Amino acid sequence: MDSLCRGVFAGNSRELSIRSCFPSLFQAEQTHRSVLLGLLLGPGRTPQPDSALIRQASAERWSQWSLRGGLEMLPQALETHLTSRGVTVLRGQPVCGLSIQAEGHWKVSLGDSSLEADHVISAIPASVLSKLLPAETAPLARALSAITAVSVAVVNLQYQGAHLPVQGFGHLVPSSEDPGVLGIVYDSVAFPEQDGSPPGLRVTVMLGGSWLQTLEASGCVLSQELFQQRAQEAAATQLGLKELPSHCLVHLHKNCIPQYTLGHWQKLESARQFLAAHRLPLTLAGASYEGVAVNDCIESGRQAAVSVMGTEPNS
Repeated sequence: MDSLCRGVFAGNSRELSIRSCFPSLFQAEQTHRSVLLGLLLGPGRTPQPDSALIRQASAERWSQWSLRGGLEMLPQALETHLTSRGVTVLRGQPVCGLSIQAEGHWKVSLGDSSLEADHVISAIPASVLSKLLPAETAPLARALSAITAVSVAVVNLQYQGAHLPVQGFGHLVPSSEDPGVLGIVYDSVAFPEQDGSPPGLRVTVMLGGSWLQTLEASGCVLSQELFQQRAQEAAATQLGLKELPSHCLVHLHKNCIPQYTLGHWQKLESARQFLAAHRLPLTLAGASYEGVAVNDCIESGRQAAVSVMGTEPNS
């Protein structure tokens, strides 16, 4: 569980809530008084979403998915789809504050300008939203501010003429083995068509956890050189890739993965009750609430749209 929690949440298994992080395990125990028995018997007859894509993924037994040009293609396609239908996308205008007008609309402050909105769907981190809310929503802001997040450094390495000693999606590293390395993804195994020309072996090393929190707290300079060195050491020690990589990309994602710590569901319930009691035209979406993965965020966006529109979309 330590490795699993680090791989999914980059977090400490002793602090995370199994009810919120792994609801299927929680439900299995609640229903059958045993996690293993519950997983064996299954969830029972519950409605499952259906589409041509879902059926294809099931028939072909997809274990993961991507896009030919990378996942960046997803938001790019969304923007193209929306702007072609008259939606305005504002760039480089971060929201500075939210205030409720007398008629119940939101005033969204953008620094030098502002706009009015009948309804706001917020997909930014909960702790960031908490700082933008007006004073009269203090209970909601307190609940959202308690949903913290951790940072992760992602290092992409490519090696020419190298081979992996094992096959698979990748591996996770327990904190007892290496407190800094969360895991390594074997990108060339999962998606060899993205290896480039000439092809090179690609792996992604993820760094974070308590090691990165300790570095941040101590005021250590979080340099690209530091992360690259740690990643290369991990690839050499754990996969035998001892030669220097031909390419290296380093990205430090600050506060990128929300932490569903003990009592997370109570924070969500408190937020929902406040929104309902005060009939605020605000919908919460994104990774801070009920799933941090891309699939979870897509489903969160779908549910947000349904809640605002009051009907399921046609497609």
